[in-house]
Amino acid sequence: MKKRTLGKDLEVSALGLGCMGLSFGLGPATEKQDAIKLIRHAFDIGVTFFDSAEAYGPYLNEEVVGEALEPFRSNVVIATKFGFKNGVPAQGLDSRPENIRAHTEAALKRLRTDRIDLLYQHRVDPNIPIEDVAGTVKELIAEGKVKHFGMSEAGVESIRRAHAVQPVTALQSEYSLWWREPEKEILPLLEELGIGFVPFSPLGKGFLTGTINENTSFDKSDFRNIVPRFSEENRKANQGLVDALGRIAARKGVTNAQIAIAWLLAQKPWVVPIPGTTKISRLEENMAAADIELTKQDLSEIETALNGIEVLGARYPQQMQQMVGK
Repeated sequence: MKKRTLGKDLEVSALGLGCMGLSFGLGPATEKQDAIKLIRHAFDIGVTFFDSAEAYGPYLNEEVVGEALEPFRSNVVIATKFGFKNGVPAQGLDSRPENIRAHTEAALKRLRTDRIDLLYQHRVDPNIPIEDVAGTVKELIAEGKVKHFGMSEAGVESIRRAHAVQPVTALQSEYSLWWREPEKEILPLLEELGIGFVPFSPLGKGFLTGTINENTSFDKSDFRNIVPRFSEENRKANQGLVDALGRIAARKGVTNAQIAIAWLLAQKPWVVPIPGTTKISRLEENMAAADIELTKQDLSEIETALNGIEVLGARYPQQMQQMVGK
């Protein structure tokens, strides 16, 4: 697989693997050996960038990722995240320096490694000055325990202030054909500061694949049950976006998912999407998108087809909205 560079010098595969869904958020956790098999297959087909977090489980995801990647540790880039009390989002934010350090020490053990390649603050904590967060990560980098600093779902001011203390290598936030908000302020800022962008949910949490409609029912533990954008009426209203994507994909002889991922890759050379899946067939389909070249005409066609289609529904429930874009 082709490579891309995040920040000044973090080289990764053009597509990474978002590992969250293997143990958190989208129904029951994948059986451990199956999860390890999928992660190792991703490496076999060229993926060198793997994304985890303490909150995915909590802790279970880091353990699975660590075991899966241990045989190839020197050939991969592992990213993980800190920032919630006890690794549980429902318990609230916690980016106190002592918690960042405690998480890092524990994550090193769970990931079976001596360094974390990319350590993200999972969400900006309004109770802790971002300078203190960046300063703590800077110390961990000086100690050799962390290689690069990242932020997730952060806003313009927080990114600027953090970057002034410790250069930010990558921002991870949601970005896709059905959530284009980052284009307004975030992408221009990242270009200005030389920060890479790692879009999560590049397939709109599965909606852009065309396999979900208003009649789809999710497992009771699936996060999408509480996402306004996934209400039955909003799924029905947003179907037009999927239909338009499907027509373009059919003309090119590829899948909806591949068009959606290829579109992201075409936006900037420093954009590295991290689609996640629990199925090897979907993994192979997603990663094949790295070889799809969209022409200017293709991109113009996509823009024209989607122009005027308004996506309905918030991407997070009300109680989580306050955690993003700060």
